[in-house]
Amino acid sequence: MKQILFISDLHLSQEYPDSLSRFENFSSALPEEVGQIFLLGDIFDFWIGDDGAEILGHDKIEKQLREISSSGVELFFLPGNRDFLVGQDFANRTGCKLLPDPSIVEIGKERVYLTHGDALCTDDVEHQQSRSVLLSSKWRKAFLNKPIQDRLDTALGLRKKSEDSKQAKPMSVMDINQLHLEGIMRKNQVRIVIHGHTHKPAIHEFDLDGMKARRYVLGDWYTQNSVLTFRDDEFILE
Repeated sequence: MKQILFISDLHLSQEYPDSLSRFENFSSALPEEVGQIFLLGDIFDFWIGDDGAEILGHDKIEKQLREISSSGVELFFLPGNRDFLVGQDFANRTGCKLLPDPSIVEIGKERVYLTHGDALCTDDVEHQQSRSVLLSSKWRKAFLNKPIQDRLDTALGLRKKSEDSKQAKPMSVMDINQLHLEGIMRKNQVRIVIHGHTHKPAIHEFDLDGMKARRYVLGDWYTQNSVLTFRDDEFILE
């Protein structure tokens, strides 16, 4: 049976050459057993539209993704809060299949809830308010109609604002709200959730209405690779 990989929060950018090198090594040394890769958001540190890949230096990454998909590996891209503007042109160039956030897929015999993760951080009211604005069709259309340089300046400003905001918040506020998560799991009839965003890789096991449930949290790639692998009917976080 083919292996399935899940990764997120690579935050690929020319500012983080180590992350770029890690992804290049990862993409060039994929085992033949890998059949699918799910990219669960914030693969890029920010995205200013599909026509801005070259100015950000991401054309090389797109080529690496195309090489993976051309080798027969299915690539799925679910957007994060940093790269939510990834669109169909990117998908066409790379061979990725775009997924909405959230998505439910069948892995083995289980229904699995996939999300970037920031929508689950409901205690972070400021982020949720910003998220609702940035994901609106009105904001997206207005932003993408701007010249590329203006978009770049805006994106850099939003990134700085986000980083500054994080420094003023306790970690608990920026983490997943467990009760909210359990409500979503009941509604969608799932017992497994996979997400990133928090940069706190872990496997959380808990009881959900008398049944065992799991939440797999992917880590970032600033200092090391973080990969969740499904093989031999089990998930392994490395």
